[in-house]
Amino acid sequence: MYLHPLIASVPPDERAAFVQRIELRSYRRNEVVLAADEWSDRIYCVATGLLRVVVQGSGDSGDVTTDFIRQDDFFLNSALIEERYQAGATLVAALPTSLYLVPTLEFKALCDRHPAVTMGLLDVVMKRTTVLRRQIRQISSASSERLISRILHELTVLAPGTDGGYDKRITQSVIASYSGLSRMQVNKTMRDLERRGLVRRDEHGVYVPPHFASSDFQELPSAEPSPTAKDSGEVNQSFFSELFEAPPKSGKTTRK
Repeated sequence: MYLHPLIASVPPDERAAFVQRIELRSYRRNEVVLAADEWSDRIYCVATGLLRVVVQGSGDSGDVTTDFIRQDDFFLNSALIEERYQAGATLVAALPTSLYLVPTLEFKALCDRHPAVTMGLLDVVMKRTTVLRRQIRQISSASSERLISRILHELTVLAPGTDGGYDKRITQSVIASYSGLSRMQVNKTMRDLERRGLVRRDEHGVYVPPHFASSDFQELPSAEPSPTAKDSGEVNQSFFSELFEAPPKSGKTTRK
């Protein structure tokens, strides 16, 4: 049974009834889950796969990936404020993805009945805001090589490959969209890293050294799922430490 740690304190019967109202839906790679300005009455939680949060860049810069939503994380935009909300960004499946669609009315009612759930949401929103601010600082201050190195390691957590590294279906165009750099600059930097033996590719994925995780603010968390989740096929519950929202449309650096 799918269970979010935020509702672990809810009585079992009520929790089971809430779970029954959640819809599971699957999406192909590059399929649009929710378009910008589209109205929705659902909270989106990743069961498996990976989502990109995409906004339109300024001028001719094209789409900008502002965030990734990995397994067990949320996109809810302003869903906890309004019963229905107009998405401020487009959600795209970066990999084949399964999502839990949670009715906002059901979740709002749960928060009304159980203040501990509301306080838990407030805590994770505050933590996520702190993380986003630190990411903006990293993007605005790091060199191109350091920024790309950091993103490559981040991808090993967001989209882990079969034998380590990250899923090779994450393209350089996606990395460029996320880093705010041009596709050409990402390609040049990655080829240079590969030439120096710092990046390796094979049919299973793209591999980077552990020291790529270092940064000026924190280490990345582990992506290793729990044994229970591996064996049962249920959604891993170990990553519910952050709550993802669509950031403002102007939060990226200018492409070069």
